[in-house]
Amino acid sequence: MAITARILRPGDEGGLEAFLKRHADSSMFLRGNLRRGGLIDRGEAYQATYVGAFDGAALAGVAAISWGGYLQLQAPAYLAEAVRAVDAARPRAIKGISGPFDQVMAARAALGLTERVTSLDSAEDLFGLDLADLVVPENLASGELTCRQAGPDDMPLLVDWRRRYQVEHLNADDDAATLRDARADVNRHLANGAVWLLENHGLPPREVAPLDRSRRDRPAREAWPMAMPVAQANYNSQLPDMVQIGGVWTPPSLRGHGYARAAVAGALLAARARGVARAVLFTGRDNPAAQRAYRALGFAVVGDYAVVHFSEPVA
Repeated sequence: MAITARILRPGDEGGLEAFLKRHADSSMFLRGNLRRGGLIDRGEAYQATYVGAFDGAALAGVAAISWGGYLQLQAPAYLAEAVRAVDAARPRAIKGISGPFDQVMAARAALGLTERVTSLDSAEDLFGLDLADLVVPENLASGELTCRQAGPDDMPLLVDWRRRYQVEHLNADDDAATLRDARADVNRHLANGAVWLLENHGLPPREVAPLDRSRRDRPAREAWPMAMPVAQANYNSQLPDMVQIGGVWTPPSLRGHGYARAAVAGALLAARARGVARAVLFTGRDNPAAQRAYRALGFAVVGDYAVVHFSEPVA
């Protein structure tokens, strides 16, 4: 049959969702954006331009340019056709690429971007977990630590932590643009109920002072409440049946206590309580500490992933 590639339009949602659900673990960004943004791209949050590659009438591959300029892939077949078609139709510059590892490498080759300078070029392991099998850390189960949904009052802390996360993990410059992006990210995640804060009740005083540097609105040690925020985890994509965890952060001075693992577990317990059955996340192959933490919760590797950020957008 003839292989064709075309922009997906309203009316294609059902076929696209059915295709992506067959590759659910590695399609959370695409599925989440489709659910929130639909198939019309006006450049608003969660919207994207989607192209499907068809083998006859059967959808066999998808490539999309998100509102933020990221090429997102789920094209186990006919990737080059989908990528070239979305590149021809894209309404904005490409800032990066994400998707299954081999697909990201193939897309870079198809677009002539293999040698393009990057600020992030990360090979990741993709982890999955059926939430019925979640292993809850003892310090969370006992109540020593608690996890709550963040709200507007947490904004100063969350913006600072997000800025620091972007600098450390995404190799962003520590400048006004990164701070602006951090604030926008936090606003969007808070609006979606997607941010979870882990708190330690009765944090030893020696661990309070380092936190004061990240909360400029709390300059004095005695100003801290008994419930101290020590880590966070986000849903960076969420659906009724699945969530994808991202943005996991513990300030450097508080690492080594299992806080990140407990934050992820708390976010997943909340998802499970509302009927979510499965969770996925990805983390760098060169991050053994994070991998150990996620395995301790019951996660297992189910595939691979890649995240690429270009140093300059591809016009």
